[in-house]
Amino acid sequence: MSLPSEETYLPLIQAALKEDVGSGDATTLATVPDGLDGAAQLRARPAMVVAGLPVARSVFAAVDGRLESRPRVKDGDAVKAGTVLMTVRGPLRSLLTAERSALNFLQHLSGVATLTARYVAAVAGTGARILDTRKTLPGWRLLEKYAVTCGGGGNHRQGLFDMILIKDNHLAALGNHPDPVAEAVRRARQHAPGLKVEVEADTVEQAVRAAQAGADRVLLDNMSPDQLRDAVRRLAGQCETEASGGVTLDTVRAIAETGVDYISVGALTHSAPAADIGLDFLPLGEGVDA
Repeated sequence: MSLPSEETYLPLIQAALKEDVGSGDATTLATVPDGLDGAAQLRARPAMVVAGLPVARSVFAAVDGRLESRPRVKDGDAVKAGTVLMTVRGPLRSLLTAERSALNFLQHLSGVATLTARYVAAVAGTGARILDTRKTLPGWRLLEKYAVTCGGGGNHRQGLFDMILIKDNHLAALGNHPDPVAEAVRRARQHAPGLKVEVEADTVEQAVRAAQAGADRVLLDNMSPDQLRDAVRRLAGQCETEASGGVTLDTVRAIAETGVDYISVGALTHSAPAADIGLDFLPLGEGVDA
């Protein structure tokens, strides 16, 4: 997934600034003389995978168009501790006002990318692909899913509109139908013939029924490695397989070694810790090549 257009995330930036700045940055306005220019560096404290540099630049520009920011690395880069990620210079009042909001975006998105990269590294060589889920912060989905790709992961469906995923509650809504899985797949094909159809299965037998019904992919939910291995063997050549549920950095390698095609991990977006990034001001009068 490429970086979303600025127009898709600019409202999020504007909301963040409204929330943080409100009627004005009282501390900065009280203590920092008007007319002073300053310079700062955004620096990675530990090693990390970077995501969100263009978004941080947009925050600085939204606060004050006179702020000049220059990325020193690219989104998707794995950087060492201490690496300068971006330099900024311009009116000191504006720089101080923009600091926290810019860091919030950059730290969260880099955290998602960094955690994703750890999962991707954990399954290296198995053939399994790490995917995200819809467990995203409201309003942040496009940015978070972009950050996942910066970390080397892939995107599952963007929302409810671009893929069919038949889950247990959908099947329950069919009541006493003699074959709810087959009926759900039939209805999905009829309603949205251009969309891929995936069926969630809680047992290997249900997974086999889903494949026989013509599902493009079967989501093997909360199964043990032995169950996953059996399902992969029985579904071979019929459809794609995806494992989900109970996936952690400690378990993901064993899951990948069962032969599944995909592993979806909600934690990539709902539990990624923010990356530790600092904004360090240079002494007044000392500029940076921004």
